[in-house]
Order: sequence, then C-alpha cells, then structure tokens
Amino acid sequence: MTTRHDHFGGLFDRHSRSVYNYCFRRTGDWALAEDLTSAVFLEGWRRRGEVELSEANARAWLLGVATNLLRNQRRSLRRHAAALARLTPQLAQADFSDDLAARLDAERAIGDALALLSGLSRKHQEVFALCVWEELSYEEAALALRVPVGTVRSRLARARAQLEELTACDLRPGGTPADLAHDRGGDRP
Repeated sequence: MTTRHDHFGGLFDRHSRSVYNYCFRRTGDWALAEDLTSAVFLEGWRRRGEVELSEANARAWLLGVATNLLRNQRRSLRRHAAALARLTPQLAQADFSDDLAARLDAERAIGDALALLSGLSRKHQEVFALCVWEELSYEEAALALRVPVGTVRSRLARARAQLEELTACDLRPGGTPADLAHDRGGDRP
C-alpha cells in the first residue's frame, strides 16, 4: 500500500533536482537555491491535502511555487538592502569556505547569464527560464505561471527577440552558445 509519505517522497526524488536547477539559474547562488528548493517542497508538503498533483502537472506546479518564492525572496532582498543602506557602512569580510573552482566558475557563468537576462522584464525572465532552461512546454509554463498559453508564447517570443538584440548567444541548459533564431519547433520552445 502506497502512503502519502511514499507518494511525496517519490515526487521529491523525481523533481528536486529540476527545482534546484531552476532556483540556481534564477539566483546564481548555490545556498539560496538549496534554501528555495527546501521551501518549495515544504510548501508542497504543507498543501498536500489541498493540491492533487499528477505526474503530468507536478513539475509545473512545483516550478510555479518556486517562481512565487523567488518573487518573495527578491522583495525581501530589496527591503534588506534598503535597511542596510540606512546603517553605517562596514567592510565586508570575505568567506573563503566555498573556495571551490568549479562552483566559482559555475557562479560566474550563471552571473553572466543573469546579467544578460536582467535586460528583460521579470515576466519575460520567468517565461525564458521555464521554457528554455527548464524545458517546460508552453502549456506547462502557463500552468506554472497561471497565465494563458498564448501569453507564454508571446512573452517568450519577445524575450528571445530582446536577447537577440543583446547578444547572438542562446542560454541553453548546457550553457553552450547557439543561434537564437533556431527554434526547436513542436510544443517545446
């Protein structure tokens, strides 16, 4: 007999890496991505009696929760930065505990990508991250963002056009440059 605990454990096993990658790609911060991933699954556990997740909609729903948590986190960071600005400036001390070359390279690469994406509106960034980095279909992204499919299509088209103006590089999951003009076709953007 499968229990709700087993079902939720399987959900975590299948989707935690995808949720973590999405959070990391949106923040560029390993620790914050881990915290956000935990919060996504905590929210999933908390709402397990309210939301019926199937294999077809679970990933999109979890990424939608992650998107909302990212929005909340950014608001919190803005408030925190404003509070710090009111304090006396102090010298920041470097933390060398995470001095691993691979992590630094990955953070630098995602930082470059985020800098490029900062030229887009938040809505266009969200659609781009879900459809291109997370490879959600238009329908799945629409479910995650709670918008019509047509809105996802138009936002993604605008995001790609704006990025094409900024650079000739596409930001694919593997991070390899490719021409933005090439569309994958089908249901996947």
